[in-house]
Amino acid sequence: MKLFLTAHWRWLVMLNYEIAPDAVAPLIPAGTELDFWNGKTYVSMVGFLFQHARVRGFSIPCHRHFEEVNLRLYVRHKAEDGWRRGVVFIKELVPRAAIAFIARTFYNENYACLPMSHRIDPDNMEFDQANGADPISVSYSWRFKNRDNFLKVKTRGSAQLPSEGSHQEFIAEHYWGYVTQRDGSTKEYRVKHPRWRIWEAETAEFQCDVAKLYGKQFCDFLACPPASAFLADGSEIKLYNGVKLKA
Repeated sequence: MKLFLTAHWRWLVMLNYEIAPDAVAPLIPAGTELDFWNGKTYVSMVGFLFQHARVRGFSIPCHRHFEEVNLRLYVRHKAEDGWRRGVVFIKELVPRAAIAFIARTFYNENYACLPMSHRIDPDNMEFDQANGADPISVSYSWRFKNRDNFLKVKTRGSAQLPSEGSHQEFIAEHYWGYVTQRDGSTKEYRVKHPRWRIWEAETAEFQCDVAKLYGKQFCDFLACPPASAFLADGSEIKLYNGVKLKA
């Protein structure tokens, strides 16, 4: 696979919701199947900072640093080297039209461009200094149909690598993406990054017009408190060109 994009993904807020398999079954790409953790299916609302973005080695002026919020589900694909655990993005929000255009053009991802902002408290927090146990508050906001929407966490304790087999590992450590193409086939792409440290969330908040933005089938599930919530520190990432799965 050839390298398509490099960037840094930082301050990943992850709110994770249990969902009925039937609610997401129509969204599963061909050649993949739902992935389960302890017999349960999840979707996640994820917000993060996209920084230092370069597409095929080139930066796009005024498009190197921006917020992203996405709703995603978890699948797996049986490859020659074994099971590959991956994600399917239901919808991705960014504040830059060119980024949405590139993602739709090259990957057929469901991107939308909306006004967005973020806040990190303490507001002088440096990423590499966030090693202590002091609370960190991170929020991502977007404007949709004249309404303010947001997701937010406030952490407790210090950041730790997730333990093997844990729920945190299941949510955070996916290195493959799968996208249904216009002809019904599936494109697989690899995302490479080191393991991320994770802070547990003391509080989590989510406000969104779910029905209009994501669909009525998600309303009941996303209206409940999340099954888990945490903040991941993030890292540099490498995104590779997609490859069509063999039928």
